Amino acid sequence: MPVIDPVGATVPGVTHHLADVNGTRLHHVSAGTSGSPVLLVHGWPETWWAFREVIPLLAAAHRVFAVDLRGFGDSSTAEGDHDEATFAEDLHHLVEHLGVGPVHVLCQDISGGLAFRFASAHPEDVRSLTAVETTLAGYGLEDLADVNHGGSWHVGFLGAPGIPGMLLAGHERELIAEWAFPAMTGAKGVIGDDDVDEFARTYARPNGWRGTEHLYRSIFTDAGRTRALAEARPLTVPVLTVDASGAPATERTFRQVTAGAVTSVRFGGVGHLVAQEAPEALAAAVLEFVGRVDGVR
Repeated sequence: MPVIDPVGATVPGVTHHLADVNGTRLHHVSAGTSGSPVLLVHGWPETWWAFREVIPLLAAAHRVFAVDLRGFGDSSTAEGDHDEATFAEDLHHLVEHLGVGPVHVLCQDISGGLAFRFASAHPEDVRSLTAVETTLAGYGLEDLADVNHGGSWHVGFLGAPGIPGMLLAGHERELIAEWAFPAMTGAKGVIGDDDVDEFARTYARPNGWRGTEHLYRSIFTDAGRTRALAEARPLTVPVLTVDASGAPATERTFRQVTAGAVTSVRFGGVGHLVAQEAPEALAAAVLEFVGRVDGVR
């Protein structure tokens, strides 16, 4: 894989790459030289940088890849209409391009649906799935838009066609630093100013909200497709669910869509952004889980 110079922040031992796959250009980073491959998929409002502290911990024993989803980070802000299934196919084509499959996949937050679709549609690409603080359309994700019953305004707002790009341009850092991260984290100040700057930099790109809009819109256009897929093709790979201090929505969801073994852990005193708030604990749980899976294989 050709190595490129990083456009933004980086981590020692990490190399940056671009891959033209599935009609878009994906930025991804890699680390580690041996061991089974691990693919990390960020949530919102994040990029690959969410895993900056997790990557070195995993790379001591594994080849690690972290991707910017299309429309996020330093990946292309691809034009046209695309949904969760498109994001899932991007992962399939990326793994094919890298030539490293099958991979252990870790997803968090809004990327849970696309990772589920990837593992369900392409089980030959996936060794295991770790789902962190996430749920799926048809299994409770859409309830997060119900502001009258504990949901949040941002879910519907971010899925409104064209609205985030129109209203948030020029206010990226304000939204991320003053609302999103404080609302989502369990302790004040766990994400530094330099980290906020790196996230804000990518969302401030031209059309930098395009990936967010398309991914969140999938919640409202799902029309039962995720549930139908889960019933027809439940996950057969081993699954690890990671929930934080709130309700165990991840565990509840993935036990319903998995035909094989499910391992579940919960981290007390941690908010929603587990990879950034508790990287050591998350890495330890993942290393133990994938080590067990690799041992069985």
